[in-house]
Amino acid sequence: MKYRLFDTSVWVDFRNGVKTAQADLLTESLRANKVCYCPIILQEFLQGIRIDRDFNQYEEDFKGLHPLILDPFYASTSAAQIYRSLRKKGITIRKANDCLIAYYAIHFDLELCHSDVDFEHIAENTSLKIWKPN
Repeated sequence: MKYRLFDTSVWVDFRNGVKTAQADLLTESLRANKVCYCPIILQEFLQGIRIDRDFNQYEEDFKGLHPLILDPFYASTSAAQIYRSLRKKGITIRKANDCLIAYYAIHFDLELCHSDVDFEHIAENTSLKIWKPN
């Protein structure tokens, strides 16, 4: 099994016990210790957790995962270029953070597992690799 990056949308389904192919893959990947994360995914996921005990537990759990580290200026400007290039083609990505997440996956040559249509638009117009269920 290879390392993968899981979008916040998958983490939320996983936490809420929603049965999807993406959440199942996250479960398998966690067991195999093959999960990466970038700062924006960690922030988006943790900021949605209301119960302090759950927040603290997930914060601790993420410490055991593989962080993706990039220079913030380089990552931000590269993500902005993705957004701008799609906009020029008439495609508007609803959440600019998705371009940042996509850039991390592209930079580290990782498959992104998600349940957000904006990533499909990004993948159609960049080298972003998307995990597809069988």
